Amino acid sequence: MMIGLLRAGLLGFVLLTVVYLLVSVYSRSTRREALEKEWDTDPANEGRLPDERTAFIELGMERWRHSFRRKMIVLVYIVPLVVAVATAYLVNWK
Repeated sequence: MMIGLLRAGLLGFVLLTVVYLLVSVYSRSTRREALEKEWDTDPANEGRLPDERTAFIELGMERWRHSFRRKMIVLVYIVPLVVAVATAYLVNWK
């Protein structure tokens, strides 16, 4: 019984890690795309050097790394755990 629970917990952790990595990569990609689009659509950036565009995007990505939105991705681990514990508690509560 205990081995099965540990095995299920390990499998759940591995699956949640895969989901976390996919969501993280997707979020990073969409943020980078938004920064690139912001640079490309701003008329004030016409004729600027490619190095300036790269610096703009890297600065935006650095701000994203320290943002609250990025930290919210950790909820991929927390929400399923809370739901599982709450379900187990409610099912066994008399």
